[in-house]
Amino acid sequence: MIDIVIMILSTVGAVFVLIASIGIVRMPDFYTRLSITIKAATLGIGCILTAAAIHFAEFSTTTKVLAIIFFLFITSPVAAFLIARTAYITGIKLWDKSVVDELQNRYDNHNNIPLDACKEEKLTADKQSSDKE
Repeated sequence: MIDIVIMILSTVGAVFVLIASIGIVRMPDFYTRLSITIKAATLGIGCILTAAAIHFAEFSTTTKVLAIIFFLFITSPVAAFLIARTAYITGIKLWDKSVVDELQNRYDNHNNIPLDACKEEKLTADKQSSDKE
């Protein structure tokens, strides 16, 4: 019975990893590729690691696998968020058929590199000093 559970979890994990790899090829832009890859690969690796924990029914192996799964599920969405936000700020364009751009009014220069706060303060100070003269 345990062998069947291990086979099912391994197969489901492999299918999720396959979906992630197909998503890299099939999705139209960087953001949807990143989204499907992170979600599917995280679930796939989680299923495969769970199957490994069941197969090696030792306390040390199971705790290591649970720790890996925990940190994977915590860090993957955060990393994807930071990668996507950085891509948007550096100017990676959205898909042409995108309906909503929630970050469009967040930055003054609309999908370009935002000015550093120090540079903005320096520009303001320079402008004020030139106005006094």
